[in-house]
Amino acid sequence: MWSEQRSSYLVLVVGAGLSGLSTAMFLGVHGVRALVVERHPGMSIYPKARGQFPHAMEALRVAGVEERMADAGPPDPGFRIVVGESVTGRVYNEIVVDTTPDLSALSPAGWANVSQERAEPILAGRARELGADIRFGTELVSFTQDADGVTAQLRDAAGTHTVRSDYLVAADGHRSPIRAALGIGVHGRGELGRSSGISFDADLGRTGFGLYYLRNPALPSGSGVVVSTDTPHRWALAVGYEPDIDADRWIELIRIATGVADLDPVLVSGGAASGHTACRVADRFSTGRVHLVGDAVRVMPPTGGFGGNTAILDGYYLAWKLAMVVRGEAGPGLLASHDPERRPYADILVEQQYAGFVQRMRPDLADDTVAAPVEPVSALFFGYRHLSDAVVVEPDDDRAPLENPEAPTGRPGSRAPHVPLHRDGTELSTVDLFGHRFVLLAATEAWCSAAAEVAAALSVPIDAHVVAEPTAVRGPFTALSVPRGPLAAIEPWTERYGISQDGAVLVRPDGFVAWRSHGSGHADDLVKALRGVLDRG
Repeated sequence: MWSEQRSSYLVLVVGAGLSGLSTAMFLGVHGVRALVVERHPGMSIYPKARGQFPHAMEALRVAGVEERMADAGPPDPGFRIVVGESVTGRVYNEIVVDTTPDLSALSPAGWANVSQERAEPILAGRARELGADIRFGTELVSFTQDADGVTAQLRDAAGTHTVRSDYLVAADGHRSPIRAALGIGVHGRGELGRSSGISFDADLGRTGFGLYYLRNPALPSGSGVVVSTDTPHRWALAVGYEPDIDADRWIELIRIATGVADLDPVLVSGGAASGHTACRVADRFSTGRVHLVGDAVRVMPPTGGFGGNTAILDGYYLAWKLAMVVRGEAGPGLLASHDPERRPYADILVEQQYAGFVQRMRPDLADDTVAAPVEPVSALFFGYRHLSDAVVVEPDDDRAPLENPEAPTGRPGSRAPHVPLHRDGTELSTVDLFGHRFVLLAATEAWCSAAAEVAAALSVPIDAHVVAEPTAVRGPFTALSVPRGPLAAIEPWTERYGISQDGAVLVRPDGFVAWRSHGSGHADDLVKALRGVLDRG
């Protein structure tokens, strides 16, 4: 039941897909309880997005679900991507991946291979553990915002209810009624095609994860996709849009797509759906007290795997900002950074996945507007930059949206580089220090003393770490050291962060460098930087 006591929330999240559930979960990590409403009666039963990349797994580690996600994937880590006539027919191109790419030099996190149908319950379960109230069968009817918050009208089986929140997060999908109500337009290549889809059970003699891009004139629009699911012998087929497909027609299409003329597939009840492929990015990711995430801000072909990962990370990068603002630790300018930080990366990703779409499915669309692959590809995982007033950009910064994470600069706006460390005999990474609060890394205790002064003056927690040999450390600060032995060849951490032995680096809760001092400094430098990042005047 709704009650007056529960009619007010700090954050209302509309949509319980990957981005909405992730936002609620990460808000819970920061101690903020969210209300999540979803108009559908439950979570998706379709495979949809699959795979969690290391940069998303780093975030999931912060939320305490990294192991759950890794354990939920199929036991066979290998997978094959095929461009062909059918699942069993002529092959035009094939990629067989027995092991995932090794990015261990850039991150302590690994990979997972979980489909959306299994990932969403994990995210929802953890969000609830952290205090989120998730309500299915509940639709946003309307909303208004003013200087102090957002008033939303919600409708469920019991009637219409009014909910007041400080902020609204729109995770309501690619059609996004919230985006439309705000008058936010979109840009990009637009719709590339509509599709019809079905899930079915059949033994095709295939093991492991398989993704088959089909070019076959016997299929609607001459193309299709067949993908395995987490359920053994269950597959999903998508073809060009065809209205009112009945069971007999689906069986015919499945036989064409699999290349098995006498196959007797079992259609999964409720497994039919329609969709579309498009390249679109919202013109703005925020308006006032409303912030958009996931498919509400970007839609791209599923040829690259970044859609689901980016949806999770939208929640990660937004939640800490919302939490600091609603707690009064930051001004609204911190939230104004959501658009300039996330939209440029979205523009890059959409074009990269369009290039993959052209290569795998629509070579007829190849022309000189198709983006060249980003090199190295690790830049798409760890090289994108967040450039806004929430970082202290240095005067000589070229403001490039991407950099090579294999040769990190440590400059503000870039991801804080992974450096292996050990503490009291335990191995860890600089990445393991991030995710909850601001972190100051320094080679001298003087900077840590300054951090303590600034934290007290601004009432903002800062974790300060001396990164040095433990024997060189005095006082109450946490001592970390670069490991010896097999890892002795690693360059000093100060070089990877672009500072001298007297310098310091301030890292945001999301693991991006907010500010750095190349040499010695004092509390006044740090407090000025943090005030600017937090919009504290």
